[in-house]
Amino acid sequence: MKTEPESLKELLAKTHPFTALNKTERAEFAQNAISRRYKKGEFCAYQEDVWPYLCLVGNGKINIVKESQEGRSLIVQTLEAGDIFWGLAFFQDNASMPVSLQASQSSRLYLWHRESVQPILLKNSRALWELCQLMVVRMERASEIVEDLAFYPVAGRLARFLLEHFEEASSDAPVARDVTLDEMAARIGSTREMVCRALYRFADEKMIQINRTEFVFTSREKLEELAGES
Repeated sequence: MKTEPESLKELLAKTHPFTALNKTERAEFAQNAISRRYKKGEFCAYQEDVWPYLCLVGNGKINIVKESQEGRSLIVQTLEAGDIFWGLAFFQDNASMPVSLQASQSSRLYLWHRESVQPILLKNSRALWELCQLMVVRMERASEIVEDLAFYPVAGRLARFLLEHFEEASSDAPVARDVTLDEMAARIGSTREMVCRALYRFADEKMIQINRTEFVFTSREKLEELAGES
């Protein structure tokens, strides 16, 4: 059975930007890693905190959550094993977190304080370049989210979420409802009440059948049209 340091070294060897490091540098990264376990629902970092860390998801899933002053939440993205994230303070002194990190299931994170790994990154331009490329991907994702919130109605965003989340479900075959109304609302930047109304609308228009425990997709074509995919 592999030890945790051995597993981390293997994960680093196949995860960008760590693939740009040589074996010695990856070993140094592994040695400096802070390993943390989080239970489902536990916060790894809070919005507005100064959090000068780079993190790598070892296992589990971590939600990136944006919270409003009114208490509403938007799940911006879900990080899975092999995904990385960084606090703004990893690059900019005293910059606060624009989002929170919350475990959606039992998870392990590997953390690096910027002071412990900055010397390694500064002497490896390829690793820095790959990190910049990851930043661009995140910026593109943020732009897509803003576009959806600005230009797509709740029904369209919910239709898209259902199609993506239950992608493997076949028509007329029931699938378990593994997300709550609150979770759906957080995924699409809406409220529980609005999601509930939209679901009943979908049912009335014969796009889905729904009960407390299951969905049945009766017309994926109509959902795709509503989601703007056709």
